[in-house]
Amino acid sequence: MVATGQPIARLANPTLKLDVLTREAQIAGQLGDVSGQDLGIERNRLDRAGQIAQANYDLIKARRELGIRQQLHDQGFVSDAGVKSFAEETAYQEKRVAQLQSGGAAEARITATQAARLADTRGRLSGNLAAVRAGLDALTVRAPTGGRLTNFTIQPGQTLKPGDPAGQIDSEGSWKLEADVDEFYLGRVAVGQRAIADGARLTVSKVLPAVKDGRFRVELTFDSAARVRLNRGQTLDIRITLGSTAPALVAPVGGWLEAGSGSSAFVLDADGRHARRRVVKVGRRNPEQVEILSGLSSGERITTSNTSSVKGDILNLR
Repeated sequence: MVATGQPIARLANPTLKLDVLTREAQIAGQLGDVSGQDLGIERNRLDRAGQIAQANYDLIKARRELGIRQQLHDQGFVSDAGVKSFAEETAYQEKRVAQLQSGGAAEARITATQAARLADTRGRLSGNLAAVRAGLDALTVRAPTGGRLTNFTIQPGQTLKPGDPAGQIDSEGSWKLEADVDEFYLGRVAVGQRAIADGARLTVSKVLPAVKDGRFRVELTFDSAARVRLNRGQTLDIRITLGSTAPALVAPVGGWLEAGSGSSAFVLDADGRHARRRVVKVGRRNPEQVEILSGLSSGERITTSNTSSVKGDILNLR
């Protein structure tokens, strides 16, 4: 059984498949390099942000220390030389912060350009990878519908063009039966009539009236095909119900019908040595039996062989 879209064959020679897989690995490696560069850019950005944050913190500390020393200097506790070193440290930290911020702005512009190029490269590589994978996927024949895979006869190395059949899938539950019926029943078989075959119930879905070799074709659909194990091409014995079921007197089909066109029959006497012609009227028939509408009673015996050569109304039996 296969499901829709499930792979049922991979049509590829080893060399072609190896080339496709090699190309796929190369593109995947290049995409990995691009991702590594993206990671490096992000790491540098975080490092720069950390440096600026540290410089700002150091500047805050330097200014706080300078403020304390300046107050002590104003109160006469610290000399000018004691204040000068803290003033120089503060100036240094201010210059450091300015340089880091300036460098960060320039680096951000360069990083933005590089990130855009990496994004473009990633897009092109992703497109190439998708094309390579699509090429590999195109070598795989997938089931167009769910069902039972049958008649799958492709061979290694076989070349298939688009549209060539690679196999056959039989849809479970969608079986159709075709039957050839004797032309005698052409006017009695109609769409909608019921039939039965090996325990499965069917319905006549189409009647093709064209007669060939004394038969016409009928198509029937299964009402309960799930209960029967079916295979394409399988032959089933089928019986079509041509009318409603009702009690009837029947006689076996034989040469006697052709002899008298079904208008008379030779009925055996009680002694079984003579048979006398009697007018009868027949109705429905099938290949085995014919319905007797009048002229015979239940239990009476008739001669079923061809009696067309008998001219009289009494037949002597030996």
